[in-house]
Amino acid sequence: MLEWWIQNTLTALLVLIFTIIIILVYFALFVNINWVKGRKFQTGDKDFILRNKKRGNLPPVFPNGWYAVSESSELKKGQVKHVIALGENFAIFRTVSGIVKILDAYCPHLGANLGQGLVKGECLECPFHHWLFRGDGYCENIPYSEKVPVNAKTRTWESCEVNNLIFVWYHAESEEPNWRPQAVPKISNGTWRYQGKNEFYVNSHIQDIPENGADVAHLNTVHGPAMFLNNIFPGLMRHSWSDAKWMACKNDSEIQEIPQTDGTVSNGINRKKSCETMQKHKAILHLKHSLILLEKFKLLELSVKAVQIGPGYVELQLDSFWGSMYILQTVTPVEPMLQRITHHMYSSRSLGPYAKIVIIGETLMFQRDIEIWNNKTFTKTPLLVKQDRAITEFRKWYSQFYSDNSPTFQTASKSLDW
Repeated sequence: MLEWWIQNTLTALLVLIFTIIIILVYFALFVNINWVKGRKFQTGDKDFILRNKKRGNLPPVFPNGWYAVSESSELKKGQVKHVIALGENFAIFRTVSGIVKILDAYCPHLGANLGQGLVKGECLECPFHHWLFRGDGYCENIPYSEKVPVNAKTRTWESCEVNNLIFVWYHAESEEPNWRPQAVPKISNGTWRYQGKNEFYVNSHIQDIPENGADVAHLNTVHGPAMFLNNIFPGLMRHSWSDAKWMACKNDSEIQEIPQTDGTVSNGINRKKSCETMQKHKAILHLKHSLILLEKFKLLELSVKAVQIGPGYVELQLDSFWGSMYILQTVTPVEPMLQRITHHMYSSRSLGPYAKIVIIGETLMFQRDIEIWNNKTFTKTPLLVKQDRAITEFRKWYSQFYSDNSPTFQTASKSLDW
């Protein structure tokens, strides 16, 4: 009897272990990581964005550039959605032929929200009186009128769809785009598989987020301590960030690199011309990551290349021993001091389990930055040392995205007070 009980117990344990292994393998290969942090903030939710903290002497709050306003998967053929961003209300719709168009959300007739309308062929129908608007903003038909006025038109917004994201072009002077986000071939052709994302809302000025890339000194202070067991075993492991170089692409194709920051993050001056001509809207950060175990062994080594493209979009390539992964970061102002930030992870299917570990680690690391951003003020003239030179260079580079009519915090906030 005892032998029968032991045998059956062992069999049950083996079945349980095998089942757990199957579940873990299935999770690693086929289940995406989707980490959405916090509640959805809506326009007018001032308790969050106007809480009692010093904002500082802020730059304009909506820089000129391309901003992600939706994921492609969120907008099927014949669908429309209302999106609030950049102090604007957008009606984003996909025609039956699959083309994405963006109009002002409010109908010029009597102000109904076109984001609540219906897609009719290549047009968007107002839910109030069924006025029909084309993708170029002109009214195609008014059902109870034989004639459509020549001025029956709503504002249109330049858009593009690339890397499974939908972007809108914002420019305070209404200038046409002089650059566009480009397709990442392995994402566009499906070679790399979507592995998951995270999403956060951050209470800060938009410039604070990309400025982190130039602030290489913060890497080992904020992101050096291990994510787990650090309080219990302080000497067990730590993260090492080294060889950090921030570079701004310039009109003449010259890359400017910033000198050494400290003893752990080495840097030199490199005049190599590897930026394309007329790519001044780009900046590049190179760095290396290692998990140091017992101050002897290097694990999880990654070589990172982060390309900042305009004010609110970053493409990160992470090269590991097992292969490459890609993270797309988007930063979109919802309100003057409220940013929606996402990271979308892509990799080959075989690298999926490792990519999921990396996106979880990136999520936990990114929350350390959020704690800083949510509680800091923007310092227009910071007290810097020579090792912080990259921050000065970053601010010069980033200033190109501001123009004479770029909204300030005061002017942009007025639209929220009515």
